[in-house]
Amino acid sequence: MIRVLVVDDHPVVRSGLQALLASEPGLSVVGAAASGEEALALVAAHTPDVVLCDLRLGEGLDGVGVTAALRKGPGPGPAVLILTTYDNDSDIARAVLAGAAGYLLKDAEPAAIVRGIADAAAGRLVLSPELEGRVVDRMARGVPQLSAREIDVLRLVADGLANKEIARRLFISEGTVKTHLVHAFGKLDADSRTAAVAAARHHGLLG
Repeated sequence: MIRVLVVDDHPVVRSGLQALLASEPGLSVVGAAASGEEALALVAAHTPDVVLCDLRLGEGLDGVGVTAALRKGPGPGPAVLILTTYDNDSDIARAVLAGAAGYLLKDAEPAAIVRGIADAAAGRLVLSPELEGRVVDRMARGVPQLSAREIDVLRLVADGLANKEIARRLFISEGTVKTHLVHAFGKLDADSRTAAVAAARHHGLLG
């Protein structure tokens, strides 16, 4: 029996995944978390074999952050399988570099998700041949490792929004927006908003 923890900040998606997995005879859903921090607490409490985790989880740890935290923990820890709507090379590369067992899109067939969980539990990399090729190519080019939220902020900068508007759009403080921008500037070796957006586009981070 494979023990699975579901992590998604959308209640409907979370419930749907729980229902899907609970109907599978070889799987047992041991818990569900709405945030990265809650996911880490539930992993410690329930010791799942696989964490099925969304990439973007609102404020706090994203799916890559959850993966990195679990990889740093004692022992091998659970396999983390990212399940998301974001088909972005940089997101996939970030997840794999952090130690994720694989990356699936939410429009995948239910059978593919179940099969991916089984593969992740068995220690196999869960990536389609197409995604695997893209990840290898992206890693070879040395992509700056921006967080999902830093990329969100840069996307809105590229759309011409000011910090106050970005804060309102993402439901975060203006100070948090500035912090994300400072981190993004440093990672992209940029000294202005324009240069940061240009560098992010060069690396394919903005799609």
